[in-house]
Amino acid sequence: MKKTIHNDVFTLYPGSKPLLVSMPHVGTVIPPELQPRFVERALQVEDTDWHLDKLYHFVRSTGASMIVPHYSRYVIDLNRPSENTPMYAGANNTELCPTRFFTGDPLYREGMAPDDAEIARRIETYWCPYRYALEAELTRLRTAHGHAVLFDAHSIKSEVPWLFDGRLPDLNLGTVNGASVAPDLREALAQVLAQQSAFSQVVDGRFKGGHITRHFGRPQEGWHAVQLEMCWSCYMAETPPYRLDESRAARVRPLLQQLVHTMLSWKPA
Repeated sequence: MKKTIHNDVFTLYPGSKPLLVSMPHVGTVIPPELQPRFVERALQVEDTDWHLDKLYHFVRSTGASMIVPHYSRYVIDLNRPSENTPMYAGANNTELCPTRFFTGDPLYREGMAPDDAEIARRIETYWCPYRYALEAELTRLRTAHGHAVLFDAHSIKSEVPWLFDGRLPDLNLGTVNGASVAPDLREALAQVLAQQSAFSQVVDGRFKGGHITRHFGRPQEGWHAVQLEMCWSCYMAETPPYRLDESRAARVRPLLQQLVHTMLSWKPA
């Protein structure tokens, strides 16, 4: 097995199986030089995909690869296209370099939001290294195994009125309406969710897959990608200080393990 790759932008744990688990919004760091530009509230990074690195810690023992970024999505959103086109037409969207909280309130002090030059700098400094690492690791896995699966792990508060109406299902599997993954793998994962009743679930509902899933999901090239957007309420408190709740985590973790095992054991027809 290759050695862990740790740099300023991410930590990559290379595995020996054809699965890479990415969690692009788990980072919490805002560089000191950028902090004065943000409103004070932003330094609490409330819109983080909290604790996913702990929730999915078991992945490393399965032989799958895992990549964990260090910087907050407030610095740059690793799951958005560098061109900053919206993910979901006709709805409020977060940006490549977000300027609003999920509540719709401004992230930056007046006049301090990043201009085009600053956005370009952040793309080069943070976005490109993470995305290049995804591509390199998926290429390595496909070369070794003939195919590679990317599991993009996310979490979010169960109710965010600025982004969507009502309450989300607990588990939201996205496959870009089936375009990012082989049909039999999509069906196998959907069956894992459908065969349990502890958590509400949907496939290709509000969250069909962000840019990572859409860009790297290329079944015809041997790359298969799926996204799971999970409500915080499945494993943690949804109010500050956003603590991990081990009793809740113990309930959902076996289902996550089953999803991961399904991806690890799948082989193209």
